[in-house]
Amino acid sequence: MNIKIKTGLQFSGILLSILIANSAPIRAMESHSEPANDQFKTIEQPLSTKMVVTVSGLALIGLELGWFLFSKPKAKKATLNQETQELEILVDGGYQPNRITVQSGKKVRLNFIRKDPSHCLDKVLFPDFNIAQDLPLNQTTTIEFIPEESGEYTFSCGMNMVRGVVEVQH
Repeated sequence: MNIKIKTGLQFSGILLSILIANSAPIRAMESHSEPANDQFKTIEQPLSTKMVVTVSGLALIGLELGWFLFSKPKAKKATLNQETQELEILVDGGYQPNRITVQSGKKVRLNFIRKDPSHCLDKVLFPDFNIAQDLPLNQTTTIEFIPEESGEYTFSCGMNMVRGVVEVQH
């Protein structure tokens, strides 16, 4: 879906560039000896160009709003192995997956594998479980906890810029 949106945005940008380039030419100043004034000169554009630019702009705004407001990341469910719910999380520009579903009352084991060298991602915080763990580069770091109550619990990097959610269900 990302490729379709990016391709659509690129196509819209190319279309706008073509329309603007082919619109009515800007009239050159008739003489350079006119005194300068503080008012803007009007440049007439065909109505069709104005309509296409307006509709394209509104469509792009709608796409962005839809993307940010209605796209919910898919949760990945932890697998249950001998009473322990386990999941591997890749740390590379963010947490993948960044939404995890687990069951309450059972031990959760999250294996973080950090590939991103940025300083922001060298620590992960689970404030609701009083966990702050360093994530060494190119190593697996295991974090374990037992969620007792259902709900959503956030985790983040040390700077709180990159976030994820552990969704605890009954």
